[in-house]
Amino acid sequence: MQPFALQYARPAPESDAAAPYVYDAGLQVNVLLDGRVAACDHALLRELGTTTSTAGSKTHFDD
Repeated sequence: MQPFALQYARPAPESDAAAPYVYDAGLQVNVLLDGRVAACDHALLRELGTTTSTAGSKTHFDD
């Protein structure tokens, strides 16, 4: 028997936009291309609303 939700689950659509930051595994934060922490860039946060990463969901099963 297949769970009900799996009958209706759809993959997230691919986005054409590239984030202006990357995840730094050593620091465990998103950083801008110039090395600054993305969460400290107020202009970026005003534009995007948040910086997100999938790192937590890949390492913690209770997210």
